[in-house]
Amino acid sequence: MRATMTIATLREFLAAFNAHDLDAIMEFFADDCELCMPRGKEPWGTRYIGKPAVREGLARRFEGIPDVHYGEDRHWMAGNLGVSTWLLTGTTKAGEQVRVRGVDLLEFRDGKIIKKDSYWKIIEK
Repeated sequence: MRATMTIATLREFLAAFNAHDLDAIMEFFADDCELCMPRGKEPWGTRYIGKPAVREGLARRFEGIPDVHYGEDRHWMAGNLGVSTWLLTGTTKAGEQVRVRGVDLLEFRDGKIIKKDSYWKIIEK
């Protein structure tokens, strides 16, 4: 287990996302983690609490955009907080092209992610 999170760790975390490797992704999360997705019926989006629920939420992301990729990334750390920005690209199952800037606000405890709160820009068409 890693004792602290680093920018290099955040890059590894993003690489696991780009590999669509749920097992590798989940190794970064604490058992009592929380995931807040950009979309949902509440002001915080759709919220998943606990490792099994977070895994389910992330699996839905990969199902909804099977070729999802996070590029043009940048990362910052400040104590037990981290920020990752990225450009999400991919194609939905309905064939819609997605290209949107986004950010993850991350909280850590004992080298694990306890909260991942994601935001996307709203694209007007």
